[in-house]
Amino acid sequence: MLGILINDEEQNELQYVIKRELEELLMDLEDHRIDKIVKQAMRERYKIIFHLYTRVASEEEIKKYIPNKVQIE
Repeated sequence: MLGILINDEEQNELQYVIKRELEELLMDLEDHRIDKIVKQAMRERYKIIFHLYTRVASEEEIKKYIPNKVQIE
């Protein structure tokens, strides 16, 4: 296991960057032009990034990005 020490400003920056990535993935998952194989890789990436987000965000913020079964499965 690895650990990291960050200050509040760095935590806010991490939250911002991760939220933007999650939003972009959700938007791309709704795009019908993207191949199913690519979408599966995107879903796996979403799960990993969401797990990272749970480590730096508040519980209220996390609730906004909880994947639903339609988007992630």
